[in-house]
Amino acid sequence: MKVEGAMMGIPYFKNIEHGKVLALSSLVSYQEGQIVSRTLAQNSMVSITLFAFEKGEEISSHVSDGDAMVTVLEGAACITVGGEEHHLTQGETIVMPEGIPHALYAEEQFKMHLTVVFPQQVP
Repeated sequence: MKVEGAMMGIPYFKNIEHGKVLALSSLVSYQEGQIVSRTLAQNSMVSITLFAFEKGEEISSHVSDGDAMVTVLEGAACITVGGEEHHLTQGETIVMPEGIPHALYAEEQFKMHLTVVFPQQVP
């Protein structure tokens, strides 16, 4: 039997200290004219990434292969899902369903926590 991941001593989470209390928003920094990202976990089941957007930066409309959930850690963003605009601020969350076009625009500097859960293949 093949055993993978944390059971083999390989952590599922990377780029983050384990066993320590952390403020997620402190793990990514704003950079002028850029979107900065930090991947915390990535495999066939889930992707977890932190982002820092400078004001006016955006991710244009696209679709995802899984359900994506955004939580705003600080600042404010306009998130469009299926053509409908939503204005989110710190502490608010939205789910962008698989296959539905969505886009993000930084109304001011903002940081977000993105979790994407991918559908699993049935053998």
